[in-house]
Amino acid sequence: MNWETIYRRKVTDAATALACIESGNRLYVGGGAGGPAVLIDGLCARAPELRDVELIHILTFIDAPYVDPKYEGHFRDNSLFIGHNVRKAVQEGRADFTPIFLSEIPGLFQRNILPIDVALVSLSPPDEHGFCSYGVEVGTTKPAAEAARYIIAEVNRQMPRTLGDSFIHVSRLNAIVETDYPLPEAVQGRSTAEYMKIGQIIAEMIPDGATIQMGIGSLPDAVLENLGNHKDLGIHTELFSDGVVALFEQGIITCSRKTFHPGKMVAGFLFGSERLYRFVDNNPIVELHPTEYVNDPYNIARNDNMVAINAALQVDLTGQVCADSIGPVFYSGVGGQLDFIRGAARSKGGLPIIALPATAKNDTISRISPLLAEGSGVTTTRNDVHTIVTEYGVASLYGKSIRKRAEALINIAHPNFRDELTHAARKLGYL
Repeated sequence: MNWETIYRRKVTDAATALACIESGNRLYVGGGAGGPAVLIDGLCARAPELRDVELIHILTFIDAPYVDPKYEGHFRDNSLFIGHNVRKAVQEGRADFTPIFLSEIPGLFQRNILPIDVALVSLSPPDEHGFCSYGVEVGTTKPAAEAARYIIAEVNRQMPRTLGDSFIHVSRLNAIVETDYPLPEAVQGRSTAEYMKIGQIIAEMIPDGATIQMGIGSLPDAVLENLGNHKDLGIHTELFSDGVVALFEQGIITCSRKTFHPGKMVAGFLFGSERLYRFVDNNPIVELHPTEYVNDPYNIARNDNMVAINAALQVDLTGQVCADSIGPVFYSGVGGQLDFIRGAARSKGGLPIIALPATAKNDTISRISPLLAEGSGVTTTRNDVHTIVTEYGVASLYGKSIRKRAEALINIAHPNFRDELTHAARKLGYL
């Protein structure tokens, strides 16, 4: 039987496709910009028939109607990285958060620590051999689907066909719902003066030929905007957006000097504008892979001159980094920060960087503090931290005593807080 016949036999409507879901099931919901919006709406329509269905996912960029209080008892969300669409529900105790390194998420499914009954995914149309691409989110969606007992797929005509370890054959799908709608897009904006200064400082630290990891948002955008005079940069990252496309078109990102996957941009997922989605479609310079591969510190370290750039919410005077909570209130997740910090630390010529603005709330709070706020999680330990950057400079902490760390961090704090931090450091016995 040819693949076209197999495909047509599996095409159905959302209600029919979702009829297999039973109370007590655990569902995986496709992440990033690859969320299956039609299937999610169809699932919510079935809510009165279902009880205690768990929905598990990473960061998602589409609506999450299943966390509405009216679905309590029907659905329970379990986020492996908290996004804006589920943050309120998690903080109110109506949804769960499971802390986990991004590199280790596939293992949760593969080792049946979190066995998946049904995977809801969004795919590209099949190619001439019957293979669909996972498109813009391969990282955890491909491993989850491969571990699931049942796969329901939206085949979205607007999903780009990304290359790499990113394919599934139509014969592996249990039900197919054909859709045609645009992917969610990231709002592109100008970075603040503080972020632009941080970006300038970091850009000056990056050598020509380096391989870079960054995410999306003000910090990575500011770094990318300051790389206009660099040469032969490469990309190995969990996520990238439009700024990478611009540097490729300028001939700055070539990946020609990479020592791992030379000539290729390697990532786990993508989020940006339609420009990005057009760029990655069937583009052989871009490869997407599952996160146990992309985020494996060993693989990261195989890139010489690996520069890892990650953000923080708060840093204490010993170098402990909090990036996932505000005090005891969960805000985001661990993601790939420590995967890349450790990978870059082991890279030949590698540079692991934590960056953050010196203050918050209109300069009323110092993000560099004597101690982390009570209840804060330690995302990156003081033993792993090498370099902290604010708009006031660079603090090199690796191999430094607590006294020298405190001095270096006070020197890159906002000037209004340096006396206060010095007094606190002396009281704590750091100075």
